Amino acid sequence: MKTLGKSMKIALAYVGVIVGAGLSSGQDLMQYFVCFGKRGLIGILILVALNIIFGRIIIALGCYYDSNSHQDVLEQVAHPIINKIIDLTLIVSGFIIFFVMLAGAGANLQQQFNLPSAIGALICALLVIVVSFLDFDKITAVLGIFTPIIILLIIAITAYTFIGKSYDFDSLSNVAETVASPMPNVYFSAVNYYALCAITGVSMAFVLGGSLVRIGVAEKGGAIGGALIGLIVLCAYGVLFANVDLVKSSDIPMLTIVAQINPVLAQIYTFIIFALIFNTAFSLSYALAKRFAGDDIKKLRMILIAVVVVGYICSFAGFKQLISIMYPILGYIGLLLLLVLLVAWIREKQNIMKEKRLRRKMIKLEAKKYDDDQEYTAKDKKLFKKLAEESIIDNADIKKEVREVVKEELADTSSEETSQSGSSSHKGGDSRV
Repeated sequence: MKTLGKSMKIALAYVGVIVGAGLSSGQDLMQYFVCFGKRGLIGILILVALNIIFGRIIIALGCYYDSNSHQDVLEQVAHPIINKIIDLTLIVSGFIIFFVMLAGAGANLQQQFNLPSAIGALICALLVIVVSFLDFDKITAVLGIFTPIIILLIIAITAYTFIGKSYDFDSLSNVAETVASPMPNVYFSAVNYYALCAITGVSMAFVLGGSLVRIGVAEKGGAIGGALIGLIVLCAYGVLFANVDLVKSSDIPMLTIVAQINPVLAQIYTFIIFALIFNTAFSLSYALAKRFAGDDIKKLRMILIAVVVVGYICSFAGFKQLISIMYPILGYIGLLLLLVLLVAWIREKQNIMKEKRLRRKMIKLEAKKYDDDQEYTAKDKKLFKKLAEESIIDNADIKKEVREVVKEELADTSSEETSQSGSSSHKGGDSRV
């Protein structure tokens, strides 16, 4: 149960990495899936499968290589030239999605408050710069709460859309197919869209995996997270498809739907979308600046300001237009990343399984130290040392991480037992009354 709880935590964190401003607006789903009408559902199901498969692969590779950044993994699994290409791609994609987010912020405020899109984008851009001079860790931590809120809202909107209602899906499909798409067919659309998601979220996903020691927990977390993302995307697609006649020309389709449900809710939804867009924009611009400035704070802020200024100018192309042009390009480039990761997973599968068993044995041996019913022998100590030497992770690091995992799991067990004991005592007290 303890490992399942950890898997769920990683799954939810992974959902937060992949699901964000793009899904909340609905524009990307319109151009990638709704535009194919009923056949769009096939693409959604392919997307679900890709999320589960690659969610498992990405988080597990991050765990296996004890990753602190995407470079820790890519240096191990890709040829130096391919590694440089992917690293450059992650930099370029980060900048592109940054200015698309600024355009989205402008479109969001324009649609709800009739504010010029350039002003809305400028507000978001200035906030990014201002926050870079503040205690942004606390601010972005607060903004992180909007991801689960948007997920709950999408599920609630789905329930409102379908419970007790019926639709002429053939007619809706005909309307949906009038929506322009940059993709040639639904199959390629699904692969391209997942590649786009992967290239934008892989860096943080690797870090999530690197925070774990148990590879099995990483695999489950990635798979569960991928399944949850698939469920959310399926809900959003269903809502957009059912309302396609209303939203086919909208820049922010989901906001249009929410406004039809309740004007007050639309105001709240606008704020949430803006917060998610800002969070994504800030994270991307900060990561870009950090990539070139390192630990030099002054240089970091100067680069970040330059990125924001250039990004703001690029955002004038318009949110809807930018998605139709830039997202497919990033998706094509992301296919290289997916291919590298898939090949690495297949090639390293046996080594990953061996490492998984090795770490499991080390955790079991370390746990014996704290078990009054078992004796931790000299033989156990020798085996623990031998396993640490065989691990792909640095000898001292794997020993330290295993000890921390065991202590954490024992502390969790102790807390559960204390809680259960208190609950039993409370129930006993009630029974005597």
